[in-house]
Amino acid sequence: MRLVYKSLVVFTAPLLLLTCSSNTKDKNKAADVIPAKPLDTTALLAYNPKQADKKIDAVMQELHRTRGFNGNVLVAKNGKIVYENAIGWADYLHRDSLKIGSQFELASVTKTMTSTAILQLMERGKLKLDDNVKKFFPDFPYDGITIRLLLTHRSGLMNYVYFIDDIYRKEHLDQRKGLTNADAMKIIAERKPARYIAPDKKFHYNNSNFMVLGAIIEKASGMSYAQYMQENVFKPSSMSHTHVYSKAVYEKIPVDVVGHDRGQWRYSVVQNFLDGPVGDKGIYSTVGDLFLYDRALRAGLLLKKATLDSAYVPRNPMLHGHFSYGYGWRTFTAPGQEVIYHTGWWHGFRHIYLRDMKEDVVVVLLTNLANGSLLKLDDLFKAAGMPIVRKSAYKGNGDTSDD
Repeated sequence: MRLVYKSLVVFTAPLLLLTCSSNTKDKNKAADVIPAKPLDTTALLAYNPKQADKKIDAVMQELHRTRGFNGNVLVAKNGKIVYENAIGWADYLHRDSLKIGSQFELASVTKTMTSTAILQLMERGKLKLDDNVKKFFPDFPYDGITIRLLLTHRSGLMNYVYFIDDIYRKEHLDQRKGLTNADAMKIIAERKPARYIAPDKKFHYNNSNFMVLGAIIEKASGMSYAQYMQENVFKPSSMSHTHVYSKAVYEKIPVDVVGHDRGQWRYSVVQNFLDGPVGDKGIYSTVGDLFLYDRALRAGLLLKKATLDSAYVPRNPMLHGHFSYGYGWRTFTAPGQEVIYHTGWWHGFRHIYLRDMKEDVVVVLLTNLANGSLLKLDDLFKAAGMPIVRKSAYKGNGDTSDD
């Protein structure tokens, strides 16, 4: 192009202007793909415990004392951490205390990152949201299920967790070795379990949707889910303490935080074959890295703004007037208020990850004692200066236990 430009420049002014215009377009096109500035993780993660928000600390200490809260917490406002703490045990049996850098199985908070990966692949032309699952898995036994329906929990699929667990128990299969997503997809293709409901009839939250999306990420990208997430989500977000761990790959998941179920320490959960499939769960992270994930999303490091905005649009009927689900994110909307969030509940881990988009507040609560303490957060929301994100706070008895 430079040689052509030099030969044309001696001719006419119109041609000169045309060439300059072309070069400008090329430069603008190139500018569109220049990555955003990396996060300043040193500044973002800086925190002085002596300057901790006293109101938030009082709420968390009370939650620990009266409701048995056991976990890690981070609250940030306008990009600055105002409170973080590690409260309780990582592994009660061995009396191992939590640390602020402890990695938790994120359970369904993983779905937010699976959604991000799917939307990235859409932006890169690797898939379309209206693609049928059969495009990637021709032997998938159901018609009419698209990526969009999976993202919004409108596919009508049964929950593979219960279906496959039932097979393993009845047929006395080895529960120590983890399934892969491909294994789960094969079982579904061969056994053809009945759907819950026809596609796009209603919102029906279940893990099958995002397990299938995890499998599609692998097909569309040509990478394992773990590799794709590491290179395209965790690394650009500077999430250096976040990993995908599957029992199909690891005999023992290499983290120290143990999940404790039924609100009692004696029920420490041993990982099994259901800790193999990923996408619906399977990402392990810290409160600090989840804060960085929020900043990376806001900074445009992972998705274009228009794409990200589309993920936050409520795509199901409103529950209690405020609550819905977009593409991999739960939503709370009210006049002048918008909170994008997700909950998680799996094998003794229970979490809530909230992002107030209007006031720029981030609240991360990761717990490894599933005891209902996260159902009593009104005082924390008030101390953080954000809306109360609890369905039954508005009308009726909202169900928050659907992860």
